[in-house]
Amino acid sequence: MDIQRTVLWVVFSLSLLLLWDNWMRHNGKPSMFFPGLTQEVAKPAAGNAPAVKGDVPQASTPATPGAAAVPAGAAAAKSEIVTITTDVVKVDIDTMGGEIKRLELLKHKDAVDPTKNMLLFDPGSKHTYLGQTGLIGGDFPNHKSAFIAKPGPRTLDNGNQVQLVLESEQSGVKLIKTYTFTRGNYTIGVKHDIVNNSGAPINPSLYLQLVRDGNKMENESHFYSTFTGPVVYTDANKYQKMTFEDIEEGKAKHATKADDGWVALVQHYFVTAIVPPEKVSREIYTKKIGNNLYATGTILPVGAVAPGAATSLESRLYSGPQETENLEKLAPGLDLVKDYGWLTIIAKPIFWLMTQIHKILGNWGWTIIALTVLIKLAFFPLSAASYRSMAKMKTVTPKMQSIRERFKSDPAKMNQAMMELYRTEKINPLGGCLPIVVQIPVFIALYWVLLASVEMRNAPWLGWIHDLAAPDPFYILPVLMAVSMFIQTKLNPTPPDPIQAKVMMFMPIVFSVMFFFFPAGLVLYWVVNNVLSIAQQWVITKKIEAGKPA
Repeated sequence: MDIQRTVLWVVFSLSLLLLWDNWMRHNGKPSMFFPGLTQEVAKPAAGNAPAVKGDVPQASTPATPGAAAVPAGAAAAKSEIVTITTDVVKVDIDTMGGEIKRLELLKHKDAVDPTKNMLLFDPGSKHTYLGQTGLIGGDFPNHKSAFIAKPGPRTLDNGNQVQLVLESEQSGVKLIKTYTFTRGNYTIGVKHDIVNNSGAPINPSLYLQLVRDGNKMENESHFYSTFTGPVVYTDANKYQKMTFEDIEEGKAKHATKADDGWVALVQHYFVTAIVPPEKVSREIYTKKIGNNLYATGTILPVGAVAPGAATSLESRLYSGPQETENLEKLAPGLDLVKDYGWLTIIAKPIFWLMTQIHKILGNWGWTIIALTVLIKLAFFPLSAASYRSMAKMKTVTPKMQSIRERFKSDPAKMNQAMMELYRTEKINPLGGCLPIVVQIPVFIALYWVLLASVEMRNAPWLGWIHDLAAPDPFYILPVLMAVSMFIQTKLNPTPPDPIQAKVMMFMPIVFSVMFFFFPAGLVLYWVVNNVLSIAQQWVITKKIEAGKPA
């Protein structure tokens, strides 16, 4: 029995099943293998600001006994948009609620329209993404209350920092929000000062929340899927992510109480994270607040504030690219939003090696090529063992075909004769597969590193490749990929089974169709890997056929 061909047949069949499963999940159908990863089908956005009942959070234990829901605030007050511009972000903040309504990343282009910058926060009719804060536990200012913007600079100019101060007073309780923006930094300082001018003690809680629709990104690929949704991290429960569909159905499971950690919204290449102060007890929540509109956030008890007294809480808001170095510095575990899945333990060292190579070469395309060469060298002995086995199998293919012809009516004798041939020729039928199996986790991890790394986004290589995170505009790399796979197929032993032989011939076509839609950086990696494999396999095969030591 040709065990090697059978293994390859199984791998090919499984690849097609996984591709089909990915397509089903992308269109909102249940996954055959990972039921928890079903994605929600895009629904119409809820419109502009989420002025719906229930979008102001309530603590599970009210800060003030018997406290009712927070009133909507001075709805008739005039709304003013204050725009803060730094060298990396342009942010629109509404004085109605002190809400972050728009956040534009000035160093990153939109994937759909490269003439525009990437938007994270957005109050538009097609996409809703907002940042909100306020007080609960009484008739206090919240994200529906009218604030007054204090005068001050709105751009960095020659300085390294710019602040926006907003004030609102309700029932004698003043809330002062201070947003601090720093040059070259995607982290925004968010300070809340609570001043009690009411004449009676208060015991409020501060909430910080992100609101987003459940739609996938416009440029989401049909051939590979990346996670979009809320994530929660605490030291006790570690990294927890959930889909919008889970929240819709009340199935979202995550830590609800902690004194550390953060909450975030993740999408491909970018993240917005709320990082409260450490060692402060908090509640964590995710909930649906409207039609296709969801909130994730945290509630921090402020504590008792006596009449005439004041207190403050300082938090941080990160909204920008998933750059590992910056995320690691900001908060423990925040770099995990760059999701490598179950192969993180392998993927992280690979990405570290990539960054070191990039420091020398200065180009991510050449970095991918250099990394592929290094990995190929590291696995050279295993690859050589695999190719030696394949070369030996190729030399005995005529004998195997003869055995099949002689014993085609007696499978038992055919298998016995095959095993005798393997012993005589000193061939291990699994020798070509086992070395490859050992390498598979590393190559899958490298795949996720290239897919998840924002550093590839808008990064040119040479000539026609201007963005390694986008498909090859002229499909040159996918065509080279198909050609290299065809050459590899020719170098491998021809399967005695005619059906398997035809399948192996069609594999380059099937996989090249997929790679037409893959990011150019991923296809570049596979092309280089295939070319190196072809060279190694060709040399070994020629030596085996010539009767020389390989």
